[in-house]
Amino acid sequence: MRVNLITQPSGPSASGAGTIPLSLTIRPACGLPGDYQCPTDSAALLLLLRQQTDLPAYVLQCFEKNLRAPLGARLLGVELSDGVLTDIGYFID
Repeated sequence: MRVNLITQPSGPSASGAGTIPLSLTIRPACGLPGDYQCPTDSAALLLLLRQQTDLPAYVLQCFEKNLRAPLGARLLGVELSDGVLTDIGYFID
């Protein structure tokens, strides 16, 4: 399923390196309703994206830089398997 990933910092973060607490919004890329929000952190999210997507390294590096921005970061049209979305909690009956 193609989704848009939108992050916002969810807690204080140091200006230096380190893990950033995030609120992750997963939104279907096709424009249908179905937003899902979950708490995570920058390290867990980047690990998931590196292991479960085929996104190029330069895209992930740019996304990682934007995670510290006050408005957060966005990745649009990311292909995530149903298994990954279920593990995140997106598919709940």
